[in-house]
This record gives sequence, structure tokens and C-alpha cells, in this order.
Amino acid sequence: MSEEIITPTILIDADACPVKEETYKVAERYGLPVIVVANSYMRLPREQFIKQIVVSDGFDAADNWIAECANGFCIVITADILLAERCVKAGATVLAPTGRPFTENSIGSQVAVRAIMADLRAPAVGGLTGGPSPFSKADRSRFLQALDLAVTKLKRGTPRSPWPYYAVTPPPPSSPPPPRYEQESTGKSSDLPLLAEIISSIHDIWILFNLPMLLQH
Repeated sequence: MSEEIITPTILIDADACPVKEETYKVAERYGLPVIVVANSYMRLPREQFIKQIVVSDGFDAADNWIAECANGFCIVITADILLAERCVKAGATVLAPTGRPFTENSIGSQVAVRAIMADLRAPAVGGLTGGPSPFSKADRSRFLQALDLAVTKLKRGTPRSPWPYYAVTPPPPSSPPPPRYEQESTGKSSDLPLLAEIISSIHDIWILFNLPMLLQH
């Protein structure tokens, strides 16, 4: 059974994920909980902010659990493009272990490329062999930078909502600027400051017209 996530949280598609330790370090630095989802039990650090979810070994059980939980408060770590597509549509921020982001603008082409590569690897067309390139130190470094940026944006900004609309309540409008003069209980501006300005202007005009006479004396 999935959970309702209402605070910034990192979800890890843990099976064969090479950046779990890096994720824990970033999460601890920012004070975010991490949910590790897998088909079988795995040894994890004994930290309060890390929670493990073991689902059944059914096909796509872990993917389904993550997709059902994903929302605008989540950062999902997965190399599965189809799972990434489901999470992006749910409003989550999604990163591959290489640091590559899955976004609304890119996920369509990424799904299409996956389908083409799957066809090319099919035995019926000669069976291209091999998988993705080996995970490198550069990939690990890019992931750390991408995750740090994603966490910063999530904590600083407003959680994303599912396509195609944004249902997040907008912030209240800023307070109006204070009135020029203090308001009386009736809601009308006080006349005292205006009267003082009039008296000051009359005084200045009197001085201007009487200055020559004053200088003769």
C-alpha cells in the first residue's frame, strides 16, 4: 500500500541503483527523508531518515508503489524511463542515477528512444547486444550536482502539481502600502497634515512678497 507524501521526500527505485549512498548524504545534509523501495530486503544505514519499503516480487510492483506515491513533494531516483514518465506526469522531480533529469519537455523523446533501442535489441532483427555504458565517476559527480540542485529548488519553491494544471494554492497577496496619512476611525484621512501644508505655503508666499520691504528696514 502506498503512502501519502506531504513533505519534501526522496524516493529511490533501489533495485540496481548505484547512487544510494550519495543520495543518503545529500538527504542528511538537507534534512530530507528517504524511502528506499525494492522487491527484497537490503541492508541500509540505520538512520531515522531512511525508510525501507519491501514490495512483492510481482512484475512492476516497486514501480507501481513509487508511481502511486509520487507527487510534487517528491524527488524520484530511477533509471527506468517508463517509471520516470509516470512520476513526471504525477508532478515529481525525477533524476536518473547519471544525473540526467526527466522533465515534461524531454520525457516523450526519451520514451521514444527507449522503444527504438528495444526494437534494435530484439532477436528478430539480429539482436544488438549490450546495455548502457558502465557507471563512471563522472556520472556519480553529475548525479550529486543534479540532486543537490533538485533538493534546493524543491525546498525553496512551490511543489509541482500533475499535468496539465497546477493546483497548488497561490501565496496570499502582499500587504498594500501604508496610506500617506494615518487613518481616523471613520476611515477618512486626517485634515491636520493638509492644513499644516497650506499654512506653510501661505507663510512662504507672505515672505516672498514682503522680503523687499523687510530688507529696507
